[in-house]
Amino acid sequence: MEKPIIYLESTGKENTQLVIDAAIKRAEELGIRQIVVSSTTGYTALEMAKAAKGKMLKIVCVSYQYGVKEDGKWEMETDTLQELHNMGVEVVTQSHLFSGIERAISNKLGGTSRTDVISNTLRSLFGQGFKVVVEITMMAADSGKISVTPGTEVIAIAGTGHGADVAVVIKPAHSQRFFDAQIREIIAMPRVRQ
Repeated sequence: MEKPIIYLESTGKENTQLVIDAAIKRAEELGIRQIVVSSTTGYTALEMAKAAKGKMLKIVCVSYQYGVKEDGKWEMETDTLQELHNMGVEVVTQSHLFSGIERAISNKLGGTSRTDVISNTLRSLFGQGFKVVVEITMMAADSGKISVTPGTEVIAIAGTGHGADVAVVIKPAHSQRFFDAQIREIIAMPRVRQ
């Protein structure tokens, strides 16, 4: 099988619509019905929901936990969360798969955790958005928002900083079975990363 990959000349928000359109097209070609989107403020998830309107797609927005930038605070506004719910988007809010308590131990005591090694390897070789698509797929699986059955594939979308610049077809797995996940196809990614 031959499929083109969209190689982007830059990272960032300006790629969002192109990546979303390519992801929806590939979902339709493969009969994939679940799309997982990384979205801190809700921007990318809203753009995805608008583009997917009228299509038989389940959109899952994965955001990080409260307290990342300020204790007790979340980056998504209440109005945005309500708009996502009104559009049928399911929202997952939880600790990043590759950080959490492992990062707290490394920050306090020094050294590097095994999860840091995985995270930094993905980020170094493929870029920030690529690391995030793996992470959010497992976060969505662990929260029960996507199917994790033999033969299941989902599309995961993420970006570098803001917006979307990476999309992949991925066989999901729960975090305790991390090595069962498989990137099956790259739909789009930046050619040069930050």
